[in-house]
Amino acid sequence: MDKGEAQEYLSSLLNKNFRVFTTDGRLFWGAFKCTDPDKNIVLANTYEYRQPSGVEAQRSLADSRDGSVALDMPSRYLGLVVVPGHHIVKMELEEFASQVKARRGVV
Repeated sequence: MDKGEAQEYLSSLLNKNFRVFTTDGRLFWGAFKCTDPDKNIVLANTYEYRQPSGVEAQRSLADSRDGSVALDMPSRYLGLVVVPGHHIVKMELEEFASQVKARRGVV
């Protein structure tokens, strides 16, 4: 992929929702605004999700009658954030089945 194709691809991702996973276990969900040569990512209208603490997980397990547990990830609204590139583990573009079908020409 040459530089022009790469820029065009990045431009096509602008304002789309991404899930960004970080080294400390957090998940940031927001609209992609830009990146830089250091792989830092800027997201707008961002929510941060954290894994529940060990105490919260144990309490949920103790309250469970059948041994199964569904844990909710605590979240908070952050707005505009910069996620440092060296802390990013994985990024996922949020797409719905209707978007994927339309892009492939299947309607």
